[in-house]
Amino acid sequence: MNTSDFIEVTFKNLDGEQANLLIAILSNYGFDGFEEEASLLKAYINKNDFNETTFAEVIQPYHLSYDIHTIQSQNWNAVWEAHFEPVIVNDFVGIRAHFHPSLAGNVQYEIVITPKMSFGTGHHATTYMMIEQMQHFNFYKKQVLDFGTGTGILAILSEKLGAAHVMAIDIDDWSIENAKENIERNNCIAIALQQANSLVSNTKYDIVLANINKNVILENMQPLSDSLGEGGLLLISGILVKDEAELMAAADLVNLKHRNTVQNQQWACMLFAR
Repeated sequence: MNTSDFIEVTFKNLDGEQANLLIAILSNYGFDGFEEEASLLKAYINKNDFNETTFAEVIQPYHLSYDIHTIQSQNWNAVWEAHFEPVIVNDFVGIRAHFHPSLAGNVQYEIVITPKMSFGTGHHATTYMMIEQMQHFNFYKKQVLDFGTGTGILAILSEKLGAAHVMAIDIDDWSIENAKENIERNNCIAIALQQANSLVSNTKYDIVLANINKNVILENMQPLSDSLGEGGLLLISGILVKDEAELMAAADLVNLKHRNTVQNQQWACMLFAR
C-alpha cells in the first residue's frame, strides 16, 4: 500500500478558464488530483514526486497566488470523502462513493468507487465527456484498452457495457491500487490492470480510451494508433480546446481519421477511427 504523504497546492482568485489551464499544465508535471470550487483550485501530488523549484518555474508566468501544505496519507481519505459528491451523466451513468445511497433507478449504469487520490471521479469535464461519448459506442464483446485508467471508471463502464476484455494501464502505483479496489467493488471480472508509463502491445483493440493529458497522448500517438484494429475507435480527452489542431495533425501522421470533437468548458474530447 502506498503510504506517501501528499502535497496540496491551493490557488485562489481564479476564473474558470484559468483553472482549466492550470489543470492541463499541472497534469503534465505529476499532479493527478484536482478539486475545483468557486474561484479556487486545489491540486494534489504525491510528495515524492513534488519538486517545488520546478513547480515555481512552471507557474511563474501566470503570476498566481497559492499556498502549499502537506496532507498526511492517513488523513487523505477523510479529506477526499468530505468533498466527494455523486456524479450523474445524463440518465446514462451514476458514479457514487460506497458511503452514498444507491442511484439505481435513476441511471442505466451505476459505478461505485472509493474516492482517493486517483484522477477521474467523473466530476471533471474530461471524464464526463468520455462517459457521454461512450454511450454511443457498441462495446458488446469488444476488446478495449483504457490507457491512463486512473480510478478505473472507464474500464469498469466498458465491462458494464458488454466488453469481452479490458486492459487498463496507468503509470501511478496509487491509481493501480485504487483501480483494483474499484474494479473489485463493482464485481468486474474482465479487466486486467497493468502498471506502465508507455504503451507497448501487440494486441489489437476495437476501442481505445485515453483520458490523460496532451503530452502523454502525443508521445504515444503512434502506439495508440498501432493498437487499433481495422475500424477501431480512439477516444481521447484531457486536452484543451486550443490544442485540438495539434492533436489533429498528430493523428493524421499516424493515419487516424477524425470523426468528431465535443467540448465542455475549455476542454475537448476527440474521436478518431482507424
